[in-house]
Amino acid sequence: MAATIQELSGEFIKVSSPAEHILLVELNRGPVNAFTVPFWREFGEVFDRISVLPDVRAIVLASALKKGFSAGLDFSGLDDMATYDQDVGRKALQTRSILKAFQRAIGAPERCLCPVIAAVHGITLGLSIDIISACDVRYAASDSVFSIKEVDVGLAADIGTLARLPKLAGNQSLVHELAYTSRNFGVAEAEKMGLLSRVIEGSREEVVKAALETAKLIATKSPIAVLGTKSVLQHARDHTVQDNLDYVANWNGVMLQSTDLTSAFSAAVQRKKATFPPLWKPASKL
Repeated sequence: MAATIQELSGEFIKVSSPAEHILLVELNRGPVNAFTVPFWREFGEVFDRISVLPDVRAIVLASALKKGFSAGLDFSGLDDMATYDQDVGRKALQTRSILKAFQRAIGAPERCLCPVIAAVHGITLGLSIDIISACDVRYAASDSVFSIKEVDVGLAADIGTLARLPKLAGNQSLVHELAYTSRNFGVAEAEKMGLLSRVIEGSREEVVKAALETAKLIATKSPIAVLGTKSVLQHARDHTVQDNLDYVANWNGVMLQSTDLTSAFSAAVQRKKATFPPLWKPASKL
C-alpha cells in the first residue's frame, strides 16, 4: 500500500504537499544538514516511496534550514570503518558494499518517476553536488556557495558527482578545475558551467518559491508525457542518437495509446485546461 504524505516524513526529512500533485521534500538535520548513514538511508527510502505514489507529478528538493542546503558528509560516521574486517580483501568488499548502498540512496531522485527540482541556498558543499546532480532541474539562490569538497579530505568523489556532473556541464575545463582544487564557487560559475538552469535573487524562501512555480507548471502536463520525457532524456544521456531513437520509438509505440494524448489534444483545440488521471489506481489520495 502506498504511503500517505504524513507517513513519508522521517527523523531527518520533512515532506509536505504545498499544492495539488506537488511534494516539497526538505532536508532537516541541524545545524547544517551534514549526512550520517541513517540520514542518507532515509533520503533514498523517502524518494523510493514517493515513486510509488500514483498522483505525484513533480517534487521540489530543498533544505528546511536557514544556513544552507547541506554541508555534505558528517565524517564522524567514518569511525564505523574501524569495525570492518582488517583483512584487505574483506575490508574492500565491506567498503564497496556501503559505497554501493550510498550511491543508490543518493541517486534516488534520478530514478524517481517524476521530475525533481533542486532548490538550493547558502552552503551547498561536497555531497550536496552528488545530490543535485541526480536531480532533473537545479535552481540556486544568489547566496549559494558550492564546492566539490572531496579531494580536501583525501578521496575522489564517489557518490555521483564525477559520474554525472561531466555529462551535465558544458564547460569540462571548469568541471576539472573545481574537482581538482575543491575551491568554493558561486552561482555565476555554477551557471556558466551548466550546473544550474536558474539563479534566483535572494535565499531559501525565494528559490523554493520559484521551484514550486515550475513544479506547478509541470503538474499541469500529462503525467504519461512527463514520465516518458524523463525516461527518454536519461536514456539519451548514456546512449547513441540511434539507440535513443529506437528507445523512444518502442516507448511511444505503447504510450501513444494513452488517453492523455487525446485529452491534451482536445483541450488544446478547445483552449481549455486538460485534466489527467493518476498514473495508476491510487491506494490513497493526496
